[in-house]
Amino acid sequence: MERLAFKMKLNKGQIDAYKKRHDELWPDLKKLLKDNGVSEYSIFFDEETSILFAFQKVLGSGGSQDLANNEIVKKWWNFMADIMEVNPDNSPISIPLKEVFYLP
Repeated sequence: MERLAFKMKLNKGQIDAYKKRHDELWPDLKKLLKDNGVSEYSIFFDEETSILFAFQKVLGSGGSQDLANNEIVKKWWNFMADIMEVNPDNSPISIPLKEVFYLP
């Protein structure tokens, strides 16, 4: 099992919309993530910077960010594009983070 972390940036004032959309995560997207080895996925929010910190445990070497060619994922990105910083294809601008400490 691998642990992955990355950060994204939410547009100012959009935390309620972001939380609501994730509280109502589409069942087919949840299934897709689970079927692709994502066993834990947490997202934290820093109010001072509007940075989202994401952490996930995955089987294998890829996580949610490696599902870019899936139609469900593309649909989700389009749904989220109005409230966060995105690339031209509407994928979230996501910056991988290097682990510097782990206490099992």
